[in-house]
Amino acid sequence: MPSVFIYLLVMLAVIFLWFLLFKRPIYEGILVSFVILLTITGTWANVFSYIDKALSTSLLYSMMAFSAMSQILTKTKVIDNCVKIILALLGRIPGGAGYASIAASSFMGALSGSGPGNVLATGTMTIPAMIKSGYPPHLAANVESTASYLGNMIPPSANIVAALGAFLAVYPDSGVTTGQFWIVCWGVSLWFILARFIQLFAFCKYYKIKAMDKSEIPSLKQTIKEGWSGLFLPVVILFPFFFDAIFNASFLTARLGATGAKYFSSSLLIFTAGIATIYGVLIAKNRREMTPAGIVKTFAGSAKGLVPTVATCILGYMIGALFTDINAAADLQAFFEKMDLGLVALAFIVPLITCFISMVIPGSSITVMLGSVFVSIFASAGADPLLVAAMLPCICGVMCGITPPFALGMYAGMSIAKSDFTKTLKNDLWWVAVQYVMEVVVLLGVLPVIGL
Repeated sequence: MPSVFIYLLVMLAVIFLWFLLFKRPIYEGILVSFVILLTITGTWANVFSYIDKALSTSLLYSMMAFSAMSQILTKTKVIDNCVKIILALLGRIPGGAGYASIAASSFMGALSGSGPGNVLATGTMTIPAMIKSGYPPHLAANVESTASYLGNMIPPSANIVAALGAFLAVYPDSGVTTGQFWIVCWGVSLWFILARFIQLFAFCKYYKIKAMDKSEIPSLKQTIKEGWSGLFLPVVILFPFFFDAIFNASFLTARLGATGAKYFSSSLLIFTAGIATIYGVLIAKNRREMTPAGIVKTFAGSAKGLVPTVATCILGYMIGALFTDINAAADLQAFFEKMDLGLVALAFIVPLITCFISMVIPGSSITVMLGSVFVSIFASAGADPLLVAAMLPCICGVMCGITPPFALGMYAGMSIAKSDFTKTLKNDLWWVAVQYVMEVVVLLGVLPVIGL
């Protein structure tokens, strides 16, 4: 057994014990495991180098920018208006509240980057609407929670940033821009959203679910009148990346040079988050709260919630730097190559490994630590490395939130739906099974993906 497996087992054991035995936050457990890894690998002399590498990683600040953006968009109620419009459009069809939940929560989850947070934010509107239209509470809880966690794999989720970094670590001269990578990620995400819709259609038929009561459906005319400006938010966020993907190779390179085009692409992440935040402030109805002092107050109030995310990202990058220093990734890759596993075997095994690890380590941190290894071993087995990189946020960041026993999204949905635990758990396993099958199918390259 290669030493990297021992280090991973030690890390997981420490985090599990810290979380379950001492009831402390997971990011504290990651810090403790980092200290132990420094000790058993004899790399204490390089600790400041690991800290420096973590804090000088531009991807870290991109994640922080999008986390800050999500706080402002939530505070300004822009997201609430978008959810109402989707409910107004889809509420009239049988099971419409559930389809609205999938559509709204997938997109809003991509903006917030927090599965449980998104369940609690959008679920307060979608779950009651589903239950009133005939959804069993346990089904309503799982529809919302599984859709919210899809946001982890959809741009502009911060997890996408780490995935692109993993790809560029293996293929630094590929010429793939941020915009091009995002398009591939959207192409992958569409298949998972479609699978959610088909699965929900089957459940609606099974439970004979009807459309929402007309009195419960928001007025489309009124919701558009009140929240039409929020509909431009996706355009504000997504247009720069389409522009980068389409024009980077010719238009921008000709005017900025290859180096300028490269840095234009990398700066989009922070630039776009800032523009979307400004737009959210400008269209906010509660503008009195969006004064400079009000914005500072918003961030001050949400800082406690941001700290675990930021701390976990930093610690993940530090552990990633340590693993790089001791050639752990190379050892892991050599082990898989020695096993000579084919593409089919890898497609079945790797999602199970990442699902287990991501129950205690956030998906973005796993992508930072092991993403480049997974890209390399899949590429060696004949997979498209760009497709594998686009799947990293999925296999590292989606299953963790919907798979028992640490299914935080499911528990968040249950708290709103007040559903029975056993019934919710049994129904949740159907969603987990379909998610896993879809991961295997996409990793095998069976389905066409735009951008590839």
